[in-house]
Amino acid sequence: MEYLPLGICEGMEHISESVFVGLCEMVGTLQQLALRRESRDISEMVERRVTPFNAFIRMMSGSQREGFRLKGSDLDFMFWYNNHRVIMDMSQSEYYNTSNETLILSDSSESPPGFTLLQLQTRFTYREVESALVIMNGKVFISSSKYRNLTCSEVFPNSTVHGPCGTGIVGRTEYDTAFCFVCDFWPLYASSWIDRCHSWPNPEVVHDILRSGCHFVAIGHPLGPNENQEWRISFSQAEYKLVYSMNHSQFLTYGLLKIFLKKVINQQSEETNKLLCSYHMKTTVFWAIQQNTLLHWRPQNLLAGFWICFKLLLKWVHEGICPNFFIPQNNLFLTKVHGSAQNRLFLQLHELYNKGLACLLQSSSIRAYIIGVLYNPKLSVHTDERLLLSEIDLDAELLKDPTPFTIFPEGLTKAMHTIEQLLELPHYQTVTLQTLTVSIFQSLAFIALNKCTNTGVNKQMYIADKMSCHMLLRATKFGCISDMLYIAMYYYRTLRYREALSVIDLTKVKLARPYLMYWNGVDKERYTEAMGGQSWSTKMRQAVVMDIILNNKIYYINELIPEQQYALQNSRFALRIPTFVMLHFLEVLFPDTLIQHYHRQLYMTYRS
Repeated sequence: MEYLPLGICEGMEHISESVFVGLCEMVGTLQQLALRRESRDISEMVERRVTPFNAFIRMMSGSQREGFRLKGSDLDFMFWYNNHRVIMDMSQSEYYNTSNETLILSDSSESPPGFTLLQLQTRFTYREVESALVIMNGKVFISSSKYRNLTCSEVFPNSTVHGPCGTGIVGRTEYDTAFCFVCDFWPLYASSWIDRCHSWPNPEVVHDILRSGCHFVAIGHPLGPNENQEWRISFSQAEYKLVYSMNHSQFLTYGLLKIFLKKVINQQSEETNKLLCSYHMKTTVFWAIQQNTLLHWRPQNLLAGFWICFKLLLKWVHEGICPNFFIPQNNLFLTKVHGSAQNRLFLQLHELYNKGLACLLQSSSIRAYIIGVLYNPKLSVHTDERLLLSEIDLDAELLKDPTPFTIFPEGLTKAMHTIEQLLELPHYQTVTLQTLTVSIFQSLAFIALNKCTNTGVNKQMYIADKMSCHMLLRATKFGCISDMLYIAMYYYRTLRYREALSVIDLTKVKLARPYLMYWNGVDKERYTEAMGGQSWSTKMRQAVVMDIILNNKIYYINELIPEQQYALQNSRFALRIPTFVMLHFLEVLFPDTLIQHYHRQLYMTYRS
């Protein structure tokens, strides 16, 4: 199996370049990946710094965190208590204040590689943890199966258990939420990984990964002695850092393997289409890169890289062993790829292998980029990514998946100070900070109003009103067109109906512009003509529309209270309202007589 069908022959590099360009369109260019990753990183950085000590920390993981936006990709989130920490041995307890932090000891002495028991050391904890405790040999442990069942629907009601996660669908998006525990230390049983890092990743990445520690997710080994009590060690944080460190050809090879799995391998037979998953593809790429199987990962030999990974996967299926990248003794195939199922899968993969790189033609999306070059060998292919992405495409990327910023109200001021310290960051992160700042100003404006309305002291109300108006106006200076509706809401709440209607009318005028960008909807020609070459701040103010996102823990106007309460009952901390729906909703709040009177006055003013 050492030969490469079709070889790296004349023309193969040309086909590789064509597939590289196609994958840039399907998966993303380097610029798009940087934007997606840095936006998420900076949002989480701010969120984590202001999360209360006794609350949950949230981290996005999985393919979306890595930068993928492939159709059908689900959303993966991990949650853990900020004041609970796992330690590897008791000597590490000296780094924590046990009066307000709960310590949990990892005991892997009787567990299979990659799994462990979690022994509670201090009894200060929460209801979910308390309810998941079991006694074994006179010691108190946290049961993974109990904890998983207790937290399954913590974020989204009526979720179902899938592996260590609660899973379900919101709208058209599938989600997985895993409640876990965090450890600040690198596990000793993964130390062999450090010794292997000679060429990849570089020492800075290794150091960052070691400093970040690991997590423990609620699922035991099905063949272990304590399946319902055991926890699996998760390297999700280390994995996305490794993916970040890949060059673009390596990342697109990973993307090609994911597409190949979904569109080719999993289409072979219903008996075998659940045996392999994206995690196996990622593990294959990690090992291929670290073993230096291909000296130069670049657009011209992208298909060579894919073929190396496919051969490695085929070898693993034949042997029934897929070694975890961090703990090789942990065989990822142990409970699924074995026996008759393993044989059938191997025969299917070997049949694809015998076809050589022509097996990629079974994927319609990849086939187009191969056939085009085969039919026209002289076709010019440009792999310079700066030529693959237009200004408008990059602008649209910034708006594709803005994350609701739902910090606890008491943490908003601290968030503002955090953002001030980060203003010298690169462009994409600055754009994210700008969006977060707008959200914070809007939240603080209504919080200030709510506090002073409750006191009833006129002087305080006057000061708070002046400050709130100033913050909302500042938000519109570097926010988008739809942010004006927060001012309209504020004026309506404070009974300044004339001002509210004036803001609504002005918003209508701006929303009638032919070059608006709302989600992916935009007239490219008109947008480029009007906004081309402008700064992102100018584009935001003049041409960008986003949904209205309300923090459900903040009171805005009476008419929205039922919607916010319903959302909170369903564990949704943010309420997303389309801009045009919000505009018409606010209009309906005003009586016809008031609107007619306002327009009459406006007409008279215009006449005079």
